[in-house]
Amino acid sequence: MQAHLAAQDDDMWYVIIDGPMKIMKANTTMAITAGAPQWIEKTQMEYTTYDKKKANLDNVAKEILYKTLDKNMFSKIKTCTTTKEIWEN
Repeated sequence: MQAHLAAQDDDMWYVIIDGPMKIMKANTTMAITAGAPQWIEKTQMEYTTYDKKKANLDNVAKEILYKTLDKNMFSKIKTCTTTKEIWEN
């Protein structure tokens, strides 16, 4: 399963073990401390095409997992909201 998901996208497996990706940007309103910017989450209006693809990985992974489950297992995970939750159940 891991190989199949990774073949879809290099970051797909990380979405499953870490949770949905958060698309971040440097916070330009805060002073940079120790040479490192502070990061904040982008709004969906700020997403680039690449950001949208990465933000959607959780949905793609859910679809792949749903297709592999039988009816009994699906009934156990149907209320899960992320692939990480599905994987952990």
